Amino acid sequence: MKAGIVGLPNVGKSTLFNCLSNAKAQSANFPFCTIEPNIGVVNVPDPRINRLEELVKPERVQMATVDIVDIAGLVKGASKGEGLGNQFLGNIRECNAIIHVLRCFDNDNIVHVDGNVNPIRDKETIDIELQLKDLETVEKRLEKVNRAAKTGNKEAQAEQSLLNRIREALLQAKSARTVSPANQDEEELMESFQLITNKPVLYVCNVDENSAVNGNKYVDQVRELVKDEDAEVIILSVGAEADINELESYEERQVFLEDMGLTEPGASVLIRAAYKLLKQQTYFTAGVKEVRAWTINIGATAPQAAGVIHTDFEKGFIRAEVISYEDFTHYGSEAKCKEAGKFKVEGKEYIVKDGDVMHFRFNV
Repeated sequence: MKAGIVGLPNVGKSTLFNCLSNAKAQSANFPFCTIEPNIGVVNVPDPRINRLEELVKPERVQMATVDIVDIAGLVKGASKGEGLGNQFLGNIRECNAIIHVLRCFDNDNIVHVDGNVNPIRDKETIDIELQLKDLETVEKRLEKVNRAAKTGNKEAQAEQSLLNRIREALLQAKSARTVSPANQDEEELMESFQLITNKPVLYVCNVDENSAVNGNKYVDQVRELVKDEDAEVIILSVGAEADINELESYEERQVFLEDMGLTEPGASVLIRAAYKLLKQQTYFTAGVKEVRAWTINIGATAPQAAGVIHTDFEKGFIRAEVISYEDFTHYGSEAKCKEAGKFKVEGKEYIVKDGDVMHFRFNV
């Protein structure tokens, strides 16, 4: 599962990517600096794993991760191949969610591709390019489906109906995610279309250091614009985050954060939000060899969770032994949880909860 960072050139995407992944993607003050997408595997900050480490004292600790992709800046006309449009749009299509970075700071030394700072216009520029690309996809698909629908094919007619609703929304400059599937079949169809504007989106307002806590007039404009989108807005001073990243010690970084009025780096908030945006959650295994956070889809069953460790675990699944994170940390160990009756044995139908501490029994 990958989250792609998108936005106009020079809004701080590559600098943000570097902060998130500590990979040193090239960032420079001119458009099209990023050509190939950079991919960073980023640890998901989670204080629960630190607490489990304190209790279990394992030989090693493995955190959950999320893949972040730095995609080059889109410009007007990208849907028609302007700039490096087609390649970039293809890179976005391969991501599961979108982190849309908007420039919300004034700085005459950093050029803006459209001449001045205006996050509303910038957002609309990106939205229109993505919508135009989706419209092209929908119309191509409709050409094929219309022929089959004329023959009375019920499946084709159902697909035609959904595609026409999406097309209507796109023509009104609305994203595909504004079209609600009427039933499970439509939900699956919608997924199969792989439309860019159907992907969940998170907005990152890149602000100056002084606006990192409360935002500014640009952030207020963005919040007002997206209030009906069911999308989270995060305030981040990407430049300050880059400075924090350069500091050697944890203590120095904390002092810097306190001076800014923050309790943790904005990058940590963003990574957790991206994880949530991808509909991911975590369960833990906790033993003396290793304490580890495992990533699963929200709603995963116990056998599916076991399969993340190894496919044999899922194939030969017998049962899951489950302790909630709250119980494990309250009682302090697996043995004490058993004594207190907080150790559960679950079967194939069990839906894993975020934070479950689990062991699997299997037979291959």
